[in-house]
Amino acid sequence: MPRLAKCIPSARCWRKSSDWPQAGHAIQESFEGASAMSVESVATRAQANVNTGSVEAAAPAFGANLPPWPQVDFAEFGEVEVKPVSRIQKLTGAFLSRNWLTIPHVTHHDDADITSLESYRKARNEANPAVKLTPLVFLIKAVVRALQEFPQFNASLDGDGKNIVLKKYFHIGVAVDTRFGLLVPVLRNCDKKSVEELSVELAAISQKAREKGLSMAEMSGGCFSISSLGGFGGTGFTPIVNAPEVAILGVTKTRLAAAPADDGGVSWRKMLPLSLSYDHRVINGADAARFAAFIGTVLADPQALAGQQTI
Repeated sequence: MPRLAKCIPSARCWRKSSDWPQAGHAIQESFEGASAMSVESVATRAQANVNTGSVEAAAPAFGANLPPWPQVDFAEFGEVEVKPVSRIQKLTGAFLSRNWLTIPHVTHHDDADITSLESYRKARNEANPAVKLTPLVFLIKAVVRALQEFPQFNASLDGDGKNIVLKKYFHIGVAVDTRFGLLVPVLRNCDKKSVEELSVELAAISQKAREKGLSMAEMSGGCFSISSLGGFGGTGFTPIVNAPEVAILGVTKTRLAAAPADDGGVSWRKMLPLSLSYDHRVINGADAARFAAFIGTVLADPQALAGQQTI
């Protein structure tokens, strides 16, 4: 059964030593002001907080009394097989739980017409087969344009939640499904790169992620994340925001949809489902709708999008 790339780029993993990163790696996290905790201690502590109903460590300003996780002997009901939870799953689960509990999520769904984009992309690939352009690189460029138009999406809340930090750079994380688990390489300065440059860079870093894993530096500093399940199917989902980012875009499989043609008949269009999750503390619903619609507008003009080296 294929392993789907789950849409929570928050959980980062590093170079593998046996089934986990090199011993001694530390991550900087803000759990009650602590820093330089080991990967295992962060995962263990955060998961323990979730299991016992305490979320104070993950968000000092937020409290909830959650019931303990049910303890069930499943063998009473039939044959079972018990497998240990991997360390990466523990870490992923810890960050998933933190982000889901502390960020007020809303997901806005929309469709982007990529009929012209697909025709243009295929023509470009036929003209220059040495560099294969995928829909994802055009989506990256469209996201950058949207971040420039709506700067509140290229932002983060500071540690105490009293200020919003607006970023002037455009680093985009792209979720990659690997045998190590989910890795999210960050492509830097995407506003200054062509679709060809992004395509080459994305192909190289994705291959490295699948074969060797990635360093923490290669997965740090992202402004906004994209997770694509287009290769697997689906019509939409709710990606979890990758804190401290304030939004994430998920895309699923392109589908054909009927639309009125100019001659009064029916025109079949290629529609890309967009699922935009956002932190409602920073972004309101109207802006999310505008952001998603803007991405659709930009994708509808692929020639202009691809022709700009620096946006």
